[in-house]
Amino acid sequence: MTHEAAVRARLQEREQTLSPLAAHSYESRGRERPEEPSPVRTEFQRDRDRIIHCKAFRRLKHKTQVFIAPVGDHFVTRLTHTLEVAQIARTIARALNLNEDLAEATALGHDLGHPPFGHAGEEALAQLLPEGFRHAQQSLRVVERLENGGQGLNLTWEVRDGIVNSSKVREDILDESLGQPATLEGQIVKLADAVAYINHDLADAIRAGILSDEDVPAEVTAALGRTHSQRINALVLDIIDHSWVATGETAAAAGDVRIGMSAPAQAAANTLREFLFQRVYLPEAGRREVEAAREVVRFLFSYYVGKPEEAQSDFTIPSDAPWRQAADYIAGMTDQFALNAARRLGFRGELP
Repeated sequence: MTHEAAVRARLQEREQTLSPLAAHSYESRGRERPEEPSPVRTEFQRDRDRIIHCKAFRRLKHKTQVFIAPVGDHFVTRLTHTLEVAQIARTIARALNLNEDLAEATALGHDLGHPPFGHAGEEALAQLLPEGFRHAQQSLRVVERLENGGQGLNLTWEVRDGIVNSSKVREDILDESLGQPATLEGQIVKLADAVAYINHDLADAIRAGILSDEDVPAEVTAALGRTHSQRINALVLDIIDHSWVATGETAAAAGDVRIGMSAPAQAAANTLREFLFQRVYLPEAGRREVEAAREVVRFLFSYYVGKPEEAQSDFTIPSDAPWRQAADYIAGMTDQFALNAARRLGFRGELP
């Protein structure tokens, strides 16, 4: 046996020790285009590496999470958010004896399609596009069609399913109306995303002077703790405890298993999320720089729809309709690239 074959055999043996409810890479539903397996990586490890090395992943470091062009180096960006989601997802997957590689790959890819200027950019594109715009769907489009010169990353079905089903509605962190991942690992990422952002967005709001520690609702503090680390730890431990059946160590029908949290933790997470909507997200939406960011997106969209030849890049498909090319081009921009493009093209409004 070659060294490479020994590595693959060892990796597969390790996966066989996972929960019977885990997604096993050697049982994956596969890729759109069949490929020879890697000699030293599982299929999900290969997906993780492709995402980390792709252009869309690199651009996340210059994309807004909540605060547009914040002053200070410690505010969360779309990249640091993604890394936090991956860390939380790995912790939960490992504790539940599920496939950590699948959880990590899905987490790293879940925001690849997020446009510049955070939710302000997403809302502007949603109003402009005939079919609307959701960053989870755009993230899937990135990995399926736009990366690699129009070839996509050719990821496994399980990772793509987790990416496109990662969105949540405002009302409930566990609501499934925008889709539910088929794998337990994908469900972990969907929850890890919320655990990460409700806590780091709160920390950023405090850092920005919009909130103070004393403003956090008392029921949230009582249920989850007073500090950033206490709240994340409480939610992660609750998810692990409530989802223990996923380990396969207790009897349950596979179709009945869901990754979730206890009713008290769910209530506290939803309360914190709604508090952020009321005190951060919605007030932020009315701030001058946020409306200015929307105007930049509207200007760029109108310009590139009229001149699709100027939107040509390795992240657009020439045969697509002009509105689709404009949307893909803008969604791939970083904040500063979008601002520079607006200046160069004669934008007359106020810049964020």
